[in-house]
Amino acid sequence: MKIRVGLGYDVHRFEEGRDLWLGGVKIEYCRGLLGHSDADVLIHAICDAMLGAAHLRDIGYHFPDTSPEFENIDSKVLLKKTHQLVCEKKYKIGNIDATVIAQSPKLNPYIPKMQECLSSILEIDVDDISIKATTTERLGFVGREEGIAAEAVVLLEKG
Repeated sequence: MKIRVGLGYDVHRFEEGRDLWLGGVKIEYCRGLLGHSDADVLIHAICDAMLGAAHLRDIGYHFPDTSPEFENIDSKVLLKKTHQLVCEKKYKIGNIDATVIAQSPKLNPYIPKMQECLSSILEIDVDDISIKATTTERLGFVGREEGIAAEAVVLLEKG
């Protein structure tokens, strides 16, 4: 069996008047994240990790933020397309380990919904998706509540 590991990272700044989407789930909060799409940093980090592990470049290559086709797109659509690209190379997801870095809002109540949403799109068991949330103890742009970051590691298996 061949296994490959990919690492993904994404960051977006907060913007008034936008909805906050993380892991495909709408989070109740006073601000959302600014981006060409819905700015779901968690899904974007997972997409990058999947693409990297499959040696398929990165999310910006496949879904450029200069393309009107992807403007305001639901990131769940990007995740589904990314999954199809990975499957075309005969890989399947072994597991995902992801961390959302946000000073606020508190995300723990939303994690089970995020796991369910992602497992449905990726056709894997909820148990194969670990999502954690942490703060930066008020340090840096995240600590100043200017934005949110996410990191993800994905294990792909072939054979």
